Amino acid sequence: MTASTTCRTAAGKSRIVAVGAIAVAGALLLTGCGDQTKDSDGGGTAKNAPLADKLPKDIKDDGVIKVGSDIAYPPVEYKDKSGKVVGIDLDVAEALGKQLGVEFKFENGTFDTLLGGLRSKRYNVAMSAMTDTKDRQNGIDPEKGTKVGEGVDFVDYFTAGVSIYTKKGETQGIKTWSDLCGKKVVVQRGTVSHDLAKAEAKKCEKDGKGKLSIEAFDNDQQAQTRLRSGGADAGSSDFPVAAFAVKTSGGGKDFELVGEQVEAAPYGIAVPKSNPELRDALKAALDAIIKNGEYDKIISKWGVEDGAVTKAQVNGGK
Repeated sequence: MTASTTCRTAAGKSRIVAVGAIAVAGALLLTGCGDQTKDSDGGGTAKNAPLADKLPKDIKDDGVIKVGSDIAYPPVEYKDKSGKVVGIDLDVAEALGKQLGVEFKFENGTFDTLLGGLRSKRYNVAMSAMTDTKDRQNGIDPEKGTKVGEGVDFVDYFTAGVSIYTKKGETQGIKTWSDLCGKKVVVQRGTVSHDLAKAEAKKCEKDGKGKLSIEAFDNDQQAQTRLRSGGADAGSSDFPVAAFAVKTSGGGKDFELVGEQVEAAPYGIAVPKSNPELRDALKAALDAIIKNGEYDKIISKWGVEDGAVTKAQVNGGK
């Protein structure tokens, strides 16, 4: 996902993320989220953690990293049927917390408000399937090309592309973005899918292939509901999310993926540029869990091994 003032698109070849083990979470029923969420159970004590001294003093003293996240994006972050917040990001954050001796506390918010939350210091970081792009690093509005903030730094921890999905058995010949001309697509507002849809709509109009209608929602689950009810021809979201919906919605009977992934790019933990010490601490912690094997266990648990990274990188997005 990405905030509305920044574009998630980044050049890169498609990278297919395995979906088999996503079914492990398939039996979980998805629910809506409130304004606040309970934090994960992870973290440790600073005095026992190997990388605690790398943290800024105020965070080390508090023992908490406040995380802004749009917790309605399974399997990356979402609530299970018991109301517990779970997902790839939660597990990665818990593992990082053990290295740093802090607790990652996730606070729920709509995605297009997360960068504002960083600027206002409501959050220490944002972690929400957030794609690392140059525009976001530089605080640039991709549509207007204007400066909207100081930008953020990213600690990249995963790679994912974007997929299109339809109602099962109703693909209407859709395989690529150009096949959406004359049709209606549903997306989450401000995401790379939204950006791609808007760009394709301009191409459709220019080429005289029919209007591409776009309906954007606050979260991906709302978009899925619209498609499921027959209110659109297709939906688009990050591949892990689309694959999870295909596996779980209606017991796997509601949707199907069409075509290949596009726009493979890194997910990153967003950190204010004013806090390089926290950025470097997170990078060191990510490298540590990659080295000790805990990262691979998390990625395998969720069945997304092909999206794994082999080392932490700062600002690797294009």
